[in-house]
Amino acid sequence: MELLKKIEWCPGCGNFGILKAFSTTVDRLENEGIEKGRIMVVAGIGCHGKLPDYIELPSFHTIHGRVLPALTGMKLANPDLYPVGFSGDGDAMNEGLEHLLHAAKRNTDVTLFLHNNGVFGLTTGQFTATTPRGVKTRTTPYGNPEEPLNPSLIALVSGATFVARGYAGDMKQLSEIMYQAIMHRGFAFVEILQPCVSFNNTWDYYRKNVRKIKPAEDFDTAISLSRDLLNTGIIYRAERETFEEAMLRTK
Repeated sequence: MELLKKIEWCPGCGNFGILKAFSTTVDRLENEGIEKGRIMVVAGIGCHGKLPDYIELPSFHTIHGRVLPALTGMKLANPDLYPVGFSGDGDAMNEGLEHLLHAAKRNTDVTLFLHNNGVFGLTTGQFTATTPRGVKTRTTPYGNPEEPLNPSLIALVSGATFVARGYAGDMKQLSEIMYQAIMHRGFAFVEILQPCVSFNNTWDYYRKNVRKIKPAEDFDTAISLSRDLLNTGIIYRAERETFEEAMLRTK
């Protein structure tokens, strides 16, 4: 898939790897017969929000924290679509956390890719709900005093039927996770470890410490796997009635 214009992320940004992995995934879906116009993209506010500008797909840029309501509306209006959302950790875990919980609870048949760099990068490095404790940022100059949220664990215990974690530096693994997530029937949540070279440069740390795992065979094992923030791969996958199926059944 061709890029539409010059990319304006900081050189070395983890978003480049995410974009490349997604482009590869879209090409694969097209080759398997899914028309490009059926893949709808929604992005929120943050550095990740530029991603739809660089790909030739129908897209919508929504306000802070509202990626999932837009995806839900698209899927309800046209069940033949493949709604895919991109959200930052601030966008999804601060402003949009309530929507994540309900999308997972409902098992809405959409996919959310969470770019987790641990800071509000677009607004120059304030701490977010996923910033590790003790990290110094523009709003925590003496170190973040709070314990961070674990996005994958939250999605899992809230009812998501597909939960995975990828890494922007492993595009092959990430593209495969993206493909499996989009093809999953139900709410698919993918947390992506994404270094921010300007305000939270974790490239060296992730290169040395991330590890690949196999999917859990049961829910309790999935809980354990999701707790380790350096585990990457598909953590959990299950089948359950989707929100859209339930809506049709109750008409």
